[in-house]
Amino acid sequence: MRHFLSRGAYAAIALLAGLPPAFGASAEYGSAHVATATGPVTLEMGGVAYVDQGLLGVGRVPASSLDFMGTTLGSFSGMAIDPASWRKDGDAYVATLYSLPDRGYNTADRYSDYPGRLVQFDLRFTPYAGADLPAEVASQSQIVLTPTGKGVTLVDFAGTATTGFDPDAGITVQDGHSLPSPEGEGPRQVALDAEAVAFTADGGFYVGDEYTAGIYLFDADGKMAGFIPPVPALAPMTGGKLNYNSKKAPDTGRRNNQGMEAAALTPDGKTLIAVLQSATMQDSAGKGGERGNTRVLVYDVSSDPTPQAPVGHYVLQLPLVDTKGDGKMDKTAAQSEVVALNDHQFLVLARDSAGYGTEKATPIMYKSILLADTTGATNLAGTEYETGTKPISEGRKLDPAITPVATGELINLLNSAQLARFGMNLDTAAPKGGTTLTLSEKWEAMSLMPALDPAHPDDYILFVANDNDFLATKGVMPGYTYDAGLDNDTTILAFRVTIPGVQKP
Repeated sequence: MRHFLSRGAYAAIALLAGLPPAFGASAEYGSAHVATATGPVTLEMGGVAYVDQGLLGVGRVPASSLDFMGTTLGSFSGMAIDPASWRKDGDAYVATLYSLPDRGYNTADRYSDYPGRLVQFDLRFTPYAGADLPAEVASQSQIVLTPTGKGVTLVDFAGTATTGFDPDAGITVQDGHSLPSPEGEGPRQVALDAEAVAFTADGGFYVGDEYTAGIYLFDADGKMAGFIPPVPALAPMTGGKLNYNSKKAPDTGRRNNQGMEAAALTPDGKTLIAVLQSATMQDSAGKGGERGNTRVLVYDVSSDPTPQAPVGHYVLQLPLVDTKGDGKMDKTAAQSEVVALNDHQFLVLARDSAGYGTEKATPIMYKSILLADTTGATNLAGTEYETGTKPISEGRKLDPAITPVATGELINLLNSAQLARFGMNLDTAAPKGGTTLTLSEKWEAMSLMPALDPAHPDDYILFVANDNDFLATKGVMPGYTYDAGLDNDTTILAFRVTIPGVQKP
């Protein structure tokens, strides 16, 4: 079975074949993009075959779990597996895994003084390809995540723990950078909404940030060591001033709560790829279905770990979905994570906002992992699209002078047959919002590791994990307890994939 290519992927092949490209719009889905394939699914892109070998395991961590700091485990806005720890143990894979939660539990009127952190787990994965298992939580036990009781607390340049408080218009200057900082909330520490993590060879790590749409560099002890600021086109500006709040949309720059959601290092550690969650304010009309043209930034970090400008700047067109069934695309499947394969290819996780955790009967429409390739795409680095706020698009319509990144679907997470093998489903109708066995709303973390199979050197294990939004009935945050109304477990999926061309470390 083969996937159809997205418009971007078709265009890349069309250019090679001398055919007219079909650029200018995101892929659109008027109904739920559900798959039922039980066997391998092949994506052919640029003359190369990439294969989704299938879902081979699921794991859960109870929503009631507490982390090493004694607060509710915020699961996975990002994750990273220590490559030095990755190995086979009989039929199983074992490793040390780090999860990155975001800013703590928050509601429309309450935010948490939640210090940023990495949480350490022991990982054990035993692949399963047998018959369907019962529809119960116990069926999702192929991946076992055991908290080690260890982790890393993230502190700012001054050595003060970061906070999840919304900064409003507050600014603190540290290391020469104007950074978000809540006013009147104790020390003027940096407000951090961590969304992505990428480890460096020396044990330090990059963290993509929602508030700034920038990227912080931390040392191995968790202290800020540098900052890659947002380019002018992405910086949130209100009334001509930086305003990092997450409650009200800025005039230009990253949309509120749609910041630097993804950041990944290439295996050789020389290139950092970062992707904005959805279109900037100036690139969209404000409607949910017109935010598909987002930005991909590529940084050369081989000599300077915090370059102040990218060497590559591209447009990635995200899928659009019709959640009301009226023929109008009303939502964008915003991207939530990337895995860098080499200096021009990466995996990107695009998803809607439906599923368990929402308490809404909105059908799950789209959650897929795309293969993206910048080859042949227009590089906007240093142009007025980057150094100013010239729009790259008007609503859905991309500037015809811009060739977007090529994409093709590698994995469809909405594979009802494969989910059913592990007792899971896509039903959000009864009861409204689904049950704990329904695929959850927010899938935001990925990690790719070699399958360690000498007969198949291009095979990898791709782990994909959710962000449970700290939803627990017995939640614990710094200074208070709460009841979110439901328990949304941390869930992690494991796929075997064939991906030729992945750069070697």
